[in-house]
Amino acid sequence: MPTRSPAPRPWRRPIAAAVVALVLAGCTAVQPGVVKRPPTPPPRRAEIAPVAPTPAHVWVPGQWAWHRDRYVWVPGHWEVPAVPGHVWVPGGWALRDRGYVWVEGHWRAR
Repeated sequence: MPTRSPAPRPWRRPIAAAVVALVLAGCTAVQPGVVKRPPTPPPRRAEIAPVAPTPAHVWVPGQWAWHRDRYVWVPGHWEVPAVPGHVWVPGGWALRDRGYVWVEGHWRAR
């Protein structure tokens, strides 16, 4: 007797993608703590950008980023801006009411 293949379930892939997106969003949504005086980051690392994958890609240089209570190196990479014409703003410390907070790198309008 021949076996029947299971019926296709087109809803599985979008649900799996949504779950992965929510998990990844939770990883980046952690708010950094407030510090009174930001520590000086280690010296920058030298990087050589490889050839761009497409003309739309923009090189985001590597940098030291604040993670929990220490700096970690985030290597440079090619990225396509979400909105054409935006420029990359590297992460850094920003003064707030109670001290300094780390602001992650992001794209902004020119």
